Amino acid sequence: MSKKLFLGGMALLLLYPLVLLGQPKVKIGYVDMQRVLNEVEDGAIAKEKLKKEFNEKQAQLDRKQEELKRKKEDYDKQALVLKEDAKRQKQQELQQDFIELQQLYAKLQKELSENELGLTKEIFDKAQTVIADIAQREGFTLILDKAEGRILYALPSMDITNEVIRKYNEKYSGGKKR
Repeated sequence: MSKKLFLGGMALLLLYPLVLLGQPKVKIGYVDMQRVLNEVEDGAIAKEKLKKEFNEKQAQLDRKQEELKRKKEDYDKQALVLKEDAKRQKQQELQQDFIELQQLYAKLQKELSENELGLTKEIFDKAQTVIADIAQREGFTLILDKAEGRILYALPSMDITNEVIRKYNEKYSGGKKR
C-alpha cells in the first residue's frame, strides 16, 4: 500500500467522526493538478522555456555524438595501417570520448530535470495558495489531487480544477495572455 494512498485513507477516516458527532457538513473537492500545470498561463510559459532549453541541450549532444561518430569512422579507415600502439592509443581516446559523451548526457538530463522541477514547484506553490483561498471561501473540509491517481470516482461537481485555473490566472497573470 503506498504512503499517499494510506495517508488519503487516514484523512477520510479522521473526517468520519466529524459527521457522527454532528459537526458541520463535510465538503470534499478535488483538483487535477496536472491539468492546472498544463493550462495556467505560467505553465504554458514554463513549458515553452523547457522546450527551448531541451532543444539547445539536444543540439549540443547531437554535435558531440557526430564528433564521436566522425572520430570512429576515421579510426576504422586507419585501423589497418596503424601500429598496435597507435591503435591502442586511438581506441583509448575513443573510449574516453564515449565516456565524456555519456557524462555530458547525464549532466544535461539532470539540469533539465532540476529546471523542470523548479518551474513546476513554483506553479504548484502558487496553485496551493489559490486552492486554499477557494477552500476557505467555499467551506471545503478536504481537497484531493486527482493527478495523483488516487480518485477512482467522484462527482463532476466536486471538481474545482477549472476554478483553480481561472483564479490562478487572475491572481498571477492578471487574467491576460502573455
